Amino acid sequence: MKHFNVGGMSCAACSARVEKAVSALSGVRECSVNLLTNSMSVEGEASSEEIISAVVAAGYTADEKGSKKPKNDNSNLQNSAKRGILTRLIVSLALLAPLMYLSMGYVMWGAPLPAFLSKNPLAVAIVQMLLCTAVMVINQRFFISGAKGLVNRSPNMDTLVSVGSGASFIYSVAVVLLMSASYASGNTQEAAHYLHELYFESAAMILALITVGKLLEARAKGKTTDAIKGLLSLSPKTATVIRDGRETVIEAELVRVGDVFLVRPGESVPVDGVVLEGDSQLNEAALTGESMPKDKTVGDRVLAGTVNGAGFLRCEALKVGEQTTISAVIRMVEEASASKAPIAKIADRVAGVFVPAVMGIAALALVLWWIFGPSFGYALARGISVLVISCPCALGLATPVAIMVGSGVGAKLGILYKSAEAIELCGKADVVALDKTGTVTRGEPKVVEVVAAEGASESELLSVAYSLEKMSEHPLAHAVTEYAEGRAECLDVSEFVAVAGSGVEGYINGIKAVGARLGYVAQQMSVGRDTELICERLSADGKTPLVFANGDKVLGVIAVADTVREDSAAAISELRSLGLEVVMLTGDNRLVAESVGREAGVDRVMAELLPDGKAEAIAEISGSGRVIMVGDGINDAPALMRADVGMAIGGGTDIAIDSADVVLMNSSLASVAEAVRLGRATYRNVCQNLFWAFIYNGVGIPLAAGAFIGLLGWELSPMFGALAMSLSSFSVVMNALRLGGFYKWAQARREKEKTEITELTSEKTEEKSEMTVKLKIEGMMCPHCEARVKKCLLEQAGVVSAEVSHKSGEAVLVCDEVFNVDAAVAAVTEAGYPAAAE
Repeated sequence: MKHFNVGGMSCAACSARVEKAVSALSGVRECSVNLLTNSMSVEGEASSEEIISAVVAAGYTADEKGSKKPKNDNSNLQNSAKRGILTRLIVSLALLAPLMYLSMGYVMWGAPLPAFLSKNPLAVAIVQMLLCTAVMVINQRFFISGAKGLVNRSPNMDTLVSVGSGASFIYSVAVVLLMSASYASGNTQEAAHYLHELYFESAAMILALITVGKLLEARAKGKTTDAIKGLLSLSPKTATVIRDGRETVIEAELVRVGDVFLVRPGESVPVDGVVLEGDSQLNEAALTGESMPKDKTVGDRVLAGTVNGAGFLRCEALKVGEQTTISAVIRMVEEASASKAPIAKIADRVAGVFVPAVMGIAALALVLWWIFGPSFGYALARGISVLVISCPCALGLATPVAIMVGSGVGAKLGILYKSAEAIELCGKADVVALDKTGTVTRGEPKVVEVVAAEGASESELLSVAYSLEKMSEHPLAHAVTEYAEGRAECLDVSEFVAVAGSGVEGYINGIKAVGARLGYVAQQMSVGRDTELICERLSADGKTPLVFANGDKVLGVIAVADTVREDSAAAISELRSLGLEVVMLTGDNRLVAESVGREAGVDRVMAELLPDGKAEAIAEISGSGRVIMVGDGINDAPALMRADVGMAIGGGTDIAIDSADVVLMNSSLASVAEAVRLGRATYRNVCQNLFWAFIYNGVGIPLAAGAFIGLLGWELSPMFGALAMSLSSFSVVMNALRLGGFYKWAQARREKEKTEITELTSEKTEEKSEMTVKLKIEGMMCPHCEARVKKCLLEQAGVVSAEVSHKSGEAVLVCDEVFNVDAAVAAVTEAGYPAAAE
């Protein structure tokens, strides 16, 4: 997709014109123009030159984003534009004050004037004309833009304003000529009467009031981009790297993959990398929305834009420039803001014909009131009122301002919507489908039981399991590998195959070995009733049994369990309170899945699904309404793409994230409810904006045309019409800014949930049967050694907490009944620190 900056647009009619011109090009599949950001996104094979030429032919300017030619900073351009509008407004008001005094104060209320003017009505008229002319020259951009719109057969808001103001001016000039004719014939009384027919003040006031509206709109628009500006400000400008053995400060953009960089306390991480040395805590709130800092030590990933705490880190660069996470976040927010929600198509269709229709209504009102009204001047006032009260801008801004604010708030909360459509569909969802492993559960299963079959030893079982699973990337394989390491011998495996959704197999010493779910192994050999009963018992307890066999011999069963996340039950309860049905999808066996489902509180469980089976399940669920699919693995990608909205947990795979419409950066299931709430709030805000934009024009235009004069006596002057028009767009933008309050509400809710989860976890910890184990450890010399040993111990099954001291050479562990002290000793010793249990 290509992205362009578009200049010269002033209202929704302009954006509709540009969109229509580019969409007509051969090879353009989709074109989306954003009036708020003056940007355009184009998908298709058409060249950039063709696209730019089409925009120029439509009467506007364009350049491709990221082009090599020098670019001005967008925020500076916005500030410059606001200063220009403010200057025009101040000068216009300075000229408008004496003009209003002459037209309203003197003519209508008899305010005093110098003798040379009070005795010469023609001079008063000429002064009004000169003052009005000066205001029109100062605000000539309305006339230039309006004229271009007419020439290019795409009349816009500026056309309406310039025609209304220009008609008032021309009519008033004609009246001045009639005054001069009356003077020439000696009829001074008639000449003085003509002062009441002048509309110079209306012509000037219309321009001034529209300028007021433009200034208010520009300032309000600036606030809608605060989220993107905040993200841009997070991108570090410099980095301290090691070059030629010395510390060198360079621009962050110049850091290369593989460079070693330093992050001191209080500094921002310049690029994505991995910690080579040091321990610290990083504040990742800007990316994830989580206020609590994250511990970082050797081997941990660090992200650009996060802020270092009190420690010193030495890291290696993995992703730089546009590949960093913060750059991806900024890109997603900008693309979401530039895209269009389906509901916006209604406004687009109206905007395409709005201005010509208004001009037709104004002409009709002028003709009818000229025929049936008291005077031509009165008829002209009705036509001008119609022109200046109509507001295509309100229609054009109704959707993009809400989408930009909503996507910006989402980014601050760690919720990244990739498009406006994703925001709208989140708000309309009826069902949420959740992947089990890594989404509802921790995704870090541990071995909890090993049962050797009759005639086989535990060491033989672990050796085959270790050899097979070490070659797999599946979370269950990692659990088996972690448990078997140090306990069993690793054998050579040939012709290894990972069978999606079932297990692994390969040849050990020429004999086929299998490690898989019971059903898959049973298809290849007789497993025996004893093995079936063991698997049934383990499954009933919510554990996943893996059966291992070598040749025709079943070696036994290894049970793996994955615990439900602390916040899953609360998050699922929150989703159900929103009226959503919650379904859990998993490739695990039904007994395990139902056990997890009961603990998490889902409405329905669909188990034993292969990757394509998950996509088919989504298709089946779609019969109940719009579906959100939440997952984190490669096998979730088809289901994520099949759902109305795919949500990827931020800690998941790149494939899952690429397949998703929404990315949850903080890897928390609780963010799903927040994404739905924010989607609903944004969609509701869009509907409110569109409703008021349509109601405003639907009532304002007939009122200005004089439709209510005969019935209710309601009449609207051109000046009040201009005032109403200038405030309509401002009101739409201000309504969208109310979405900013969602961020504060969500943050307060998160803090409350954290407190509740902490209290619940503490209660559960107290209820558990725990024990304290001491290990004597040699070779620890500094806090870095402590950190490595502590990390190693916390990775052991059953370890609740660990306190390590290099001074005393001891580690004190709080463990539950699953803990294996021999495995812990072996793991620490293998890490380079000889250990023994006291």
